[in-house]
Amino acid sequence: MKYMCEPCGYIYDPAEGDPDGGIAPGTAFEDIPDDWCCPVCGVGKEDFVPYED
Repeated sequence: MKYMCEPCGYIYDPAEGDPDGGIAPGTAFEDIPDDWCCPVCGVGKEDFVPYED
């Protein structure tokens, strides 16, 4: 399941992860540390919603 940042529209794709943010490819959104922030706008996980493309 992908997740979208509501403020900026960034899509977190578990298949890609966020290598620059220390999140390895294959990491489920639920398994990302709670202090992770959107790499585009900097908001926290609480501002992400499930996304279906």
